[in-house]
Amino acid sequence: MDTYTYNRACPCLRCRSKGLMGAAVLITLGVLFLVQEIWYFPFGRSFPVLLIVIGLVMYLSRSAPTEGHIEPYPPQPPLGPPPPPPAVNPPGSEVNR
Repeated sequence: MDTYTYNRACPCLRCRSKGLMGAAVLITLGVLFLVQEIWYFPFGRSFPVLLIVIGLVMYLSRSAPTEGHIEPYPPQPPLGPPPPPPAVNPPGSEVNR
């Protein structure tokens, strides 16, 4: 496969893992704030964990296999030139009488 194009309806692992970033970030933030409340480990010292999780999710989603990937349909070209506008008859012609 030359290029990869995301397709919402595709069952391959790479397309399915596309939406995991938001969930991973929210879960990581929740765990970091919980750790800050339970043990005194300030968030300012633990934010690199968030960067590591973001990098891992990006790496895993981009290196996931594309077996069974379904390409999205290509955009349909226009069906020819647009129709010409209707002819306007000048006032006083026989068509208007």
